[in-house]
Amino acid sequence: MTVAVFDHEGPWTEEEYLSLGETSQRVELFDGSLHVTPAPTPRHQRTSRKLGNILEAAAEAVGLELLEAVNVRLRPGRIPIPDLVITSPVNLDDPYVEATSVRLICEIVSPGNASTDKVLKMHYYAAAGIDWYLLVDQAAGALRLHRRRGRHYVEHSAAKRGETLELTEPVRATIRPEELLP
Repeated sequence: MTVAVFDHEGPWTEEEYLSLGETSQRVELFDGSLHVTPAPTPRHQRTSRKLGNILEAAAEAVGLELLEAVNVRLRPGRIPIPDLVITSPVNLDDPYVEATSVRLICEIVSPGNASTDKVLKMHYYAAAGIDWYLLVDQAAGALRLHRRRGRHYVEHSAAKRGETLELTEPVRATIRPEELLP
């Protein structure tokens, strides 16, 4: 993949992006530009797995699907890779999930990507019409659930260590930060 990325001139098209195939790095497409990040840390992946275990059971109970680190097409030319998504049933062989299928999107904030998750992606996800956005802030040991209002998110509920976050939509789940964040 390195040669294809560095030999490329000009903005990336969605077709060129998808032709990169699977990589060991997270490569996201934002309006013609690639955003490349190294693989997540073990702490990040542990948090993702533990949260995914909680959300998967909740999603399956209501006929929804939990997916981890998949391409989500917010609009043509804008394809991030969120940590977790809850979707309506989708074709599991498609190269991406359309934003219209996403019911909840989750990002686990790491020190190196905090502004991307808290500002850029939050704006993009709301603009794409995704109703629920869950941010897991590892540094603060907190969970923040946001609900979309128009083209923006507002905080719906939050929990820090010793507290509980209760999800009632799009799934029912109880999440305790200390169970996710060592």
